[in-house]
Amino acid sequence: MNRNIEIKARVPDLTSVAKRAEAIADKGPFIIDQVDTFFRCPKGRLKLRRLSASEAELIYYDRPDGTAPKESHYIRTSTAAPDELHDILSNSLGVRGVVQKRRLLYLAGQTRIHLDEVEGLGQFAELEVVLEPGQTAADGTRIARDLMGRLKIDDSALLDKAYIDLLIDGAG
Repeated sequence: MNRNIEIKARVPDLTSVAKRAEAIADKGPFIIDQVDTFFRCPKGRLKLRRLSASEAELIYYDRPDGTAPKESHYIRTSTAAPDELHDILSNSLGVRGVVQKRRLLYLAGQTRIHLDEVEGLGQFAELEVVLEPGQTAADGTRIARDLMGRLKIDDSALLDKAYIDLLIDGAG
């Protein structure tokens, strides 16, 4: 299974964070409109991320809730038949909820910097430090903390839940 270290933070001004991200990034920004349908599953989270009418990813991930940088284990696969896969998963597992967002993606070394406008929730910054073979969670946490400082993301802004959980809890 792949691993990364993640943080998610509410930000008051995406434009200022985007300027700092642009100065740090090797690539980007890439604008991505995403519709994530979350399905009921007994462990972790399972979502179908629609990128277009003919392109989607099925993503399973498991990570603890908490505000500190946390290790996530994940598996992704692509599909060119999102409607069919959605129907199979909806009928077999049931839909937990849907998250719609516009994402600005920046790539900085091994880190994906996401600046998200999430419908019904607001503006967020998310860091995903993709761990390389042999790297520890502590290595990834150091990278995330360094980027948090460079992006001026304070610990007090960190969130302890996924977007879907915030929507279900009415924490918009």
